[in-house]
Amino acid sequence: MIHSVIFKLKHSSDSVEAKDFWDAAKKLANISGVQNFECLKQTNPTNKFEYGLSMVFENQTVYDNYSNHPQHVQFIEQFWMKDVEDFLEIDYEGFVM
Repeated sequence: MIHSVIFKLKHSSDSVEAKDFWDAAKKLANISGVQNFECLKQTNPTNKFEYGLSMVFENQTVYDNYSNHPQHVQFIEQFWMKDVEDFLEIDYEGFVM
């Protein structure tokens, strides 16, 4: 399962707030079950979002454990809610057509 959030920050990329946000976001990679954690920068000028976080989980249960993990909850409360202007969350799995 792949979990991605695509978002726009309220602050400029060179601000202290943005640096603090990214420092906190990178620590999410240390939560048990998180694989292939990536911080991404949008390159398409027609898209309103600027950044992305992407990670892989073995299954829904592992993702749910991550989502409810105190470190993730703290990140959402202390950084995400105050620093993110707009976002799109996408959770998806591979399938065969």
